[in-house]
Amino acid sequence: MGFFERFFGEHQIQLITTLGVIILTPLIKFIIRKIILKYGNRTQMAELRTRLIMKYLTSLVNILAIILLITIWGVTPQWIFASFASVFAIVGVALFAQWSLLSNITAGFIIYFTVPFRIGDTIKIIDKDTPLEAVVEDIKAFHINLKTAEGECIAFPNNLILQKAISIIKKAD
Repeated sequence: MGFFERFFGEHQIQLITTLGVIILTPLIKFIIRKIILKYGNRTQMAELRTRLIMKYLTSLVNILAIILLITIWGVTPQWIFASFASVFAIVGVALFAQWSLLSNITAGFIIYFTVPFRIGDTIKIIDKDTPLEAVVEDIKAFHINLKTAEGECIAFPNNLILQKAISIIKKAD
């Protein structure tokens, strides 16, 4: 018996499941894209925001597919968890001073899906120390661009916007 017959005989289940993962991953990403596009169109989201959310979720599907393939081919879960723990420890130390980046991205997801305000709306951020009234110019992954009546451009972090009370003064047309 040759190498290929022996290899395919011993690893038939892994080859079939690998083929399944390779076929299903693009299909799942396609379905996710369709759902997000439909949601974005229905709620009249900005195309840039919709693309950003699609990018994040398709990256997550790719990571999960890679983890699944590694597991299928016999890498033990203990090794995977130990590797991830090491990587996250390094990333955690590196991002210790930048923890707000992760909270801003998470807040960007929440703002996208809850739609508290839209681009063009005039909002008032109710804060006893520094109240702010401005027009929402753009909503990005990390911050929201605001423009005051005086013409001042302000980048307001997403995580802070979720912590403050917001009053919508005027809806965009």
